[in-house]
Amino acid sequence: MSSARSNAAIHVAEEVAAAVAGGRPVVALESTIFTHGLPRPRNLDVAVEAEDRLRSQGVVPATIGVFDGVPTVGLSHEQISSLSHDGGVRKVSLRDLPVAAALQLHGGTTVAATAFLAHRAGIKVFSTGGLGGVHHGAATSFDESADMTTLARTPIVVVSAGVKSVLDVAATLERFETLNIPVVGYRTKKYPGFYVADSGFEIEYAVETPEEVAAICRARDDLRLEAAILLANPIAEDKQFPPAELDVVLSRAWAQAEEKGINGKDTTPFLLDFIQRATNGRSLNVNVDVYRGNVALGGEVAMALTR
Repeated sequence: MSSARSNAAIHVAEEVAAAVAGGRPVVALESTIFTHGLPRPRNLDVAVEAEDRLRSQGVVPATIGVFDGVPTVGLSHEQISSLSHDGGVRKVSLRDLPVAAALQLHGGTTVAATAFLAHRAGIKVFSTGGLGGVHHGAATSFDESADMTTLARTPIVVVSAGVKSVLDVAATLERFETLNIPVVGYRTKKYPGFYVADSGFEIEYAVETPEEVAAICRARDDLRLEAAILLANPIAEDKQFPPAELDVVLSRAWAQAEEKGINGKDTTPFLLDFIQRATNGRSLNVNVDVYRGNVALGGEVAMALTR
C-alpha cells in the first residue's frame, strides 16, 4: 500500500494524509468491529459499507488497525479484507501497540488505540459503536476500560451510542466527569444505552446540529484542553432493541457468566455473544444500525469542522 508516515512508527495512507493536510473532512473508524465484533462474512460487508457511506458524504474514511505489526491509519481494502478473514487477529488496545509492533502481529484496534492513532495522524473525528467503561463490580475488581483514561488525554470528537449495555452506566458517567471528559447528547439529554435509545440516565448538555459540535471542538482546542468530546448519538426508537426484553436477556447473561466463572477481560465478549445467541441475532442487527448512524453523523461533524 502506498502510504505516508506521520512518524517512523505509524503509517498513514496517502489519501488520508493529503486530506488532513488539505483541511478536508476525514473520519476515523476502528477495526475491532470487524475483527472481533461481527461474524463473518457480515463483518467485511459492514466495514466496506462504512467507508462507502463516508465517501458518499464527501468524507475520506480512515479505517485504523495494525497490519504486520504496523499501526496503520487508512487500511486498504485488501488489508481490511485480510484482517476480517483472519481468526488469529489480536485485539489491540493502547498498551498492546508496542507489543504488536515488535512481534509483527495483525491487530484490530480498540477505541483507545484507534483514538490515539487517529489523533497522531491529525484526524479530528472518530465514529464507533459503543464505548468501554466501568464494569459491574469494579469497586473490588478495578475492571475499567482503558478507553476512558485514553480519551481523557486525546482531543478528538468520538461519536458513539453510549457505552456498551453490559457495563455500569452510572459509574461510567461518574468516571467521565472525574476525568473531565465532556459528554454531549445529539438532540437528546437522555444518555443512550447502545442497544436502546435511553439508558435511564440524564446528561447535562445536548446539541442540535453538527455545527454546534464543531463549535464545542474549536472552543476545547482554543482552551488547550486535552480530553475528547463524547457525542452520544442514540439509535432511533423504532430501531432499538425492546428495552424490557433486553433487561431479561442481560439478567440471564450475567447469571450464566457467574455460573461459568467468567471474569476479567473475557466478561464483555462472553456477555455480548450470549445476547446475540439469545436474541437469534436480532441484537446484531441493532449493533449494525447503531454503527451506521454513528458513521453518518461522524461524517456530518467532520464536514462541519472544515467549514
